[in-house]
Amino acid sequence: MLLLSCFTYSAGVFGQYPTVRERIINLPTFDQKPIHYGYFLGFSQYDFKFEYVKNYYSELLYKDVAVIPKSGFTVGLIGDLRLNNYFNLRFEPGLYYSRRELQYPDVVGFEKEADKIRDIKSTYIHLPLILKISTKRINNFRPFIMAGFSTDFNLSSNSKNTDDNSSNVFRTRAQNLNYELGLGFDFYLYYFKFSPSLRGIFSFQNELIPDANPDSPWTGIINSMFSRGIAIIITFE
Repeated sequence: MLLLSCFTYSAGVFGQYPTVRERIINLPTFDQKPIHYGYFLGFSQYDFKFEYVKNYYSELLYKDVAVIPKSGFTVGLIGDLRLNNYFNLRFEPGLYYSRRELQYPDVVGFEKEADKIRDIKSTYIHLPLILKISTKRINNFRPFIMAGFSTDFNLSSNSKNTDDNSSNVFRTRAQNLNYELGLGFDFYLYYFKFSPSLRGIFSFQNELIPDANPDSPWTGIINSMFSRGIAIIITFE
């Protein structure tokens, strides 16, 4: 009788607690919102892809202009439109700051050593329209990929400057067009959604403004110049 009483008491006490602990689902209805907003922070790094004039390559033995990318930063806002359970259309206007150093080869020919270096600073108003494709949510975790197009307005382009490289002014076009690809992960926290992602930004518009002198050692050897960037973006929604 005593053993039976102890067994009954124990079953009553321990029966109140499940043997398997259930996982808590954060923000269970977050993805059902038709529209939501957020902001992002991140780091970026840009370089250039060059297409050279044919005579330059044949005469100077394939000496490229070296691009030394410097780390930049980015900050902006997010507007997200839900299309269905797996597709979202996003507008992510932001400010991207980057810096690139061009080092010209010795074979080009310069009067001074300092003329071989050009420091290009870019401040982009970046306006992308992106399709976000997500997998099914797994507890508080959800992978995704992204693809879209964007336009940039470069506030540091010097496009309206009448001076050129002869006065140490490297000019680029004020606006260009890009396509973007990326991948990342959504993490659902208690109060908000946290999402790190890796983005690639590829311009398909020539950004170079040639110098007034067609034989300029800075721009005369270059036919086209395109920006390529990589960014690590952290969003808070």
